[in-house]
Amino acid sequence: MSTKPQRYLSKNIPSWLVLMALLTALGPLAVDMYLPAFPQIALDLNTAEGNVERTLASYLFGLALAQLFYGPIADRFGRKPPLLFGLLLFSIASIAVSFSNDIEHLTFWRMVQAFGGASGFVIPRAVIRDQLETRDAAKALSMIMLIMGAAPILAPILGAQILLFADWRFIFHIMTACCLGLLIAATFSMKETLAKQNIIPLRPKTILKNYKELLQHRSFFFYSLTAAFGSAGMFAYISGAPRVFISAYEVPTEWFGALFGINAFCLILASQIGARLLGYFPPQRILSVAQSIQFCVVMIGLVCTLLGIMNVYSVMALLMTFMACQGFINPNAAALALSAQGRRLGVASALMGTLQMLCGALAGLAVSSWHTISAVPLVVVLSACVTISWLSGRKALKETA
Repeated sequence: MSTKPQRYLSKNIPSWLVLMALLTALGPLAVDMYLPAFPQIALDLNTAEGNVERTLASYLFGLALAQLFYGPIADRFGRKPPLLFGLLLFSIASIAVSFSNDIEHLTFWRMVQAFGGASGFVIPRAVIRDQLETRDAAKALSMIMLIMGAAPILAPILGAQILLFADWRFIFHIMTACCLGLLIAATFSMKETLAKQNIIPLRPKTILKNYKELLQHRSFFFYSLTAAFGSAGMFAYISGAPRVFISAYEVPTEWFGALFGINAFCLILASQIGARLLGYFPPQRILSVAQSIQFCVVMIGLVCTLLGIMNVYSVMALLMTFMACQGFINPNAAALALSAQGRRLGVASALMGTLQMLCGALAGLAVSSWHTISAVPLVVVLSACVTISWLSGRKALKETA
């Protein structure tokens, strides 16, 4: 089932893994692609821009909630049926969003769209763990990290380019077309990966029991928190970066995208280096070293920020280090969390995704609610996320030692 670690991703990437990576990109595409259109949407629907911003919150809330439902369904009916349903629902909702004439309908259909898009978060992780052992799964998840790193950067750029020749509604037409393409590809090329002996009955008591047991499974719980608060740090960065660079350090707007892209490149590059290191080191070792470096650098950055001696270059160095370490941390933490969940991978994948979304939303809210034009809000929240992630990682590694 698994292949030689040193050759798995470098020479023979299977088509099913490419499909899983593209499915994972659907969520970030739907989150970020319409961000440049906020002013236009507000004007067209005759509403405040703050109301349009809340449609993003409704999408993230729907994304977090829906994953809890896809997990049990994927463990009962297999990976393919709920994925196809989710893609179909996403396509229908995307069309409905494009025809919305008021903010209420836009908000509602964005949440429905999230319930469809959530399948692209839950199912790929479960499929990867169905077919690969822990080390190769970490390599595959590093490829997913490549997509997750690139998609949020490219999506707003693509959205902005679309607005040069079309209105905001065309952005959702593009989303529909992308989703329908993935639906066709999954229908004809995806094979079911859930083994019959791993099917779990779809009973409320069983579902609640599985979620309860997962929360009580110490290694799963702490590895999941490691990944969740690492992701929360990334949400804090995404939320706070414009204020830090543009408002506090007066970086020209045209240069902000370049700085954002450099940090994303660090994440992508590190995730691919991490995949190759798995041919030589176990995922526990890579996770431990990356977390230690990340924690030390961020703590130094916190002290310097509170002392007021940080500038744009040192903040950039801090964020580049943080993002690079995340490229090593997230894939390995996710693979280790799922390594002992063979009969309930769908539920485990769903709970992990929900934790990441909820922690990320809270971190982003914390940064956006702290009305100070400086790097302090971002670095303080980032430090809190990294500290909790580091402590959770230490605990998880002890549980699996």
